[in-house]
Amino acid sequence: MLNYFLPRAKGFEDSERDGSKSDLLKILQECGPVVDAYPSWHPLVRNHDSRHPITTPGEDCGYKGLDHTRYFANGFITCPYGDGQAVLDSVLKCQQQTGGFITAERLNFRLYHPDATPILVRCHWERPLEANGMIPLSLALPLLLEKELPMWRWAEVAETWKSMRPYFLGMPQGSRSSLFVSQDTGLALKKIWEALINTGMYGPIKEERD
Repeated sequence: MLNYFLPRAKGFEDSERDGSKSDLLKILQECGPVVDAYPSWHPLVRNHDSRHPITTPGEDCGYKGLDHTRYFANGFITCPYGDGQAVLDSVLKCQQQTGGFITAERLNFRLYHPDATPILVRCHWERPLEANGMIPLSLALPLLLEKELPMWRWAEVAETWKSMRPYFLGMPQGSRSSLFVSQDTGLALKKIWEALINTGMYGPIKEERD
């Protein structure tokens, strides 16, 4: 993340780079660890068509003008060229999401390129996170169910936990935990998902190939 946002070949003086690095690390402390993708139920990406789940912010979940973007567990920074107003306007349109609300602000320090405008988009959760910064089951489960339960109306097969794990846990992820949810929360989500698909509500369970 530091190498991406503060490259040494794009017109940053050492003093400016050091100041931007300090400010960027503060955001890291506030918004959580760097991640590759979000759970599909996360407020930052959940504004998408459930038939085509999205795990990274983009036009398919309501954002406009994103460019040169890196993600944190509870927010992301994007650095479009120009004033970035398209990003701010699009966040206002999808600001209120179940589980939390989203804000966007221009940062007062430079990142990525001297001509880019760094913008921080942040998720403000409507309930406290766990002490370790993880999303509690009391938030993760209802958010997941709100996205997945309606799919019984059109699903033809039931996807297993193994195939849905990247969508439910975010990335990077293990077998039942990630930088978003703990082992206990991930295991609870797994058990509930397996109970749902075993009802037959989504159709026969899809066979997995090795």
